[in-house]
Amino acid sequence: MEIARAAAGLFVREGLRATRAEDIAQAAGVAPRTFYRYFAAKEEAVAPLYEAGARRWVEAVRTAPPGTPVPQALEDAVRYTLTPGVGVSEASWAWVRALIRLAHTDPSLRRVWAEACQASERALVEALASRSAADGSGGKRVTGGQLPSDNVAVDTRLRFAAAVASAAVRTATEGWAAGDDPAEGPQGPAELALANLAALRDFPWDDLTARS
Repeated sequence: MEIARAAAGLFVREGLRATRAEDIAQAAGVAPRTFYRYFAAKEEAVAPLYEAGARRWVEAVRTAPPGTPVPQALEDAVRYTLTPGVGVSEASWAWVRALIRLAHTDPSLRRVWAEACQASERALVEALASRSAADGSGGKRVTGGQLPSDNVAVDTRLRFAAAVASAAVRTATEGWAAGDDPAEGPQGPAELALANLAALRDFPWDDLTARS
């Protein structure tokens, strides 16, 4: 994570094009060969930062108290991870904004951001599968967050729900980052994401758990 932080600082201060992998290694206090042991290109160095925020949100969904309705678990996770001073320090949101803006100005960095978002969506599918199976009739649980292979319809609908929920959070964060509004308030990422998540409030979760 030290390399990722060093890369982010240089990208923001010096610009992506002006920053070399060797500069990142020097700023992080490691040898260039150590840098290339973990990352194939300089743009990939900030991937751990992109992934960390998404991982916090998914983990908050996964660890919501048993019996919490899924829409509530999603919304609580958003409040926890996207409210300044709660999941992420208020000062960190300036870095979040800068890194997301950078991702939209460079194709290589955009790919790193997109891969982090896709990985988060896959993890959310597993988290939702675990919750649906654990809360379903009979108290059945799944191994490794996977639904039974013969339950294709449920699996497909959970993937759809995870895709919508992930898009709700991603577009809210990207929309906030593109503007100048503060991270806290009606136009902050948390409130924007909660407004987007309203689309899932009527999703038939009970039907899924009854089949799982």
